[in-house]
Amino acid sequence: QVQLVESGGGLVQPGGSLRLSCAASGFIFSGCAMSWYRQAPGKERELVATISAAGGSANYADSVKGRFTISRDNAKSTVYLQMNSLKPEDTAEYYCNAQKSIASTLSRDAWGQGTQVTVSS
Repeated sequence: QVQLVESGGGLVQPGGSLRLSCAASGFIFSGCAMSWYRQAPGKERELVATISAAGGSANYADSVKGRFTISRDNAKSTVYLQMNSLKPEDTAEYYCNAQKSIASTLSRDAWGQGTQVTVSS
């Protein structure tokens, strides 16, 4: 059974930091790229960051470049999102995504249940 379980969300003041985690199981984690998405109320889900299967490359949305860092530990089947200098506009539900690939045995993308991040004073 494919599972992605996010944790680490919460309420933080502007300028603060949070670290999100996503624990994966049920597929070959090291065989696929992983991403974080977010969705704010009334807005479409947007891609925040993506990391390659081996962790050697990462891409970020312009809105989070220089503030967020995506990383992964393939030995622990976990992907992380370190969020620094948080702004109120970062408030959203954050979702972990595993991209389908032959190497991972995923026949379709997998999604976590989401974790809420609220940035407010």
